[in-house]
Amino acid sequence: MRTIRPISQSLCILLILFTCSALSAQNKDRIKNIVLVHGAWADGSGWRGVYDILVKDGYNVTMVQEPETTFKDDVAATKRVLALQDGPCILVAHSYGGSVITEAGNDPSVAGLVYIAAHMPDAGENEAADGKRFPSDLAKSGAIKKTADGFTYIDPAQFHEFFAADLPAAQAAFMARSQVWNFGENFAAVITAAAWKTRPSWMLVAGSDRTINPDLERWYAERAKSHKVEVAGASHCVYISHAKEVAALIEEASTHTK
Repeated sequence: MRTIRPISQSLCILLILFTCSALSAQNKDRIKNIVLVHGAWADGSGWRGVYDILVKDGYNVTMVQEPETTFKDDVAATKRVLALQDGPCILVAHSYGGSVITEAGNDPSVAGLVYIAAHMPDAGENEAADGKRFPSDLAKSGAIKKTADGFTYIDPAQFHEFFAADLPAAQAAFMARSQVWNFGENFAAVITAAAWKTRPSWMLVAGSDRTINPDLERWYAERAKSHKVEVAGASHCVYISHAKEVAALIEEASTHTK
């Protein structure tokens, strides 16, 4: 026993060193910069849960605050943040933000794209037309309202039902009253070059999404040959209600872009 114990201790030390070396190599190879882009009728604060997880795991995370005034403005806001990154990044988007990153993601700093219950149009397409392939419950409901000067919002009384069904009612009510109104023509903005054609992509499908039909999310992923995961029962606000799953997919993308 006296001779076996030192050998066992040596093996344990070697195993620990090997594990630490493997983890160090993995961390070295991963892309550390993550840029998060919100969707229509929302702002960057919705990413807080995902942000906290990623920062804890050692990532450099930045949220884009799109003005939602024009599609061009939203793409420019995203590129402005990309220009501040100190190396390659993973560009992530929710909902309408998917169209934004499909255009802005052609920036040379972008190594991979992650779509969270998001639109993913091709060049020459727009999300409004793509949405007609698989109409959503929201699109058929009449809950989308428009101001006199052309900005859209979701009827606060129906926001919880169609946008955030798996969030607490009080949280959904606050989100409904703090919506960022999106200019209606943004949904018809035509993509000039689809970044997912030249970069690896990931899609998270929200299984009970009523804002974008889950079948459209699946169709997008199949067309782009994206790495696809699904969260059963998740609403369109999956990036808030299932932050762990969303963060896990982003971290997967950060280590599999080569």
